[in-house]
Amino acid sequence: MVSDTSFLLIGTLAMQANTTKDTVRHYHDMGLLKSRKRQAGSRLYTEFHPECVERIDLIKNAQAVGFNLNELKVWLNDYYDGTLDIDKQMDVISEKIAQAQRQQINLINVINQLSARHTALKEMKSDNIGKANIQ
Repeated sequence: MVSDTSFLLIGTLAMQANTTKDTVRHYHDMGLLKSRKRQAGSRLYTEFHPECVERIDLIKNAQAVGFNLNELKVWLNDYYDGTLDIDKQMDVISEKIAQAQRQQINLINVINQLSARHTALKEMKSDNIGKANIQ
């Protein structure tokens, strides 16, 4: 019997996807990656579909723009099956945009508060140096 060499073992998948075996295991445990079991002598191997390289890239890109793994789990298989509704995609992305805008406002507030404190500290330092020189 000839084995199907198009499936990847975990180390090969991790290397091709530029990630770690632990990350692959985590994604697999969450149901984000497709795999199959193969018996080889007394050992049972988990083999991953080559599409998993692309899936890992998609997962990492989605995380970079604010999606978490649980959110991805909900729609990833529908996305790959072509059954993810466009309206649903637009709703999800609209919510992510709104979330990012809220985070942006919060970050601007933090920057403004830190900048004001930094300016106040510079003034205090300059006042203390001036007072030290007068005495």
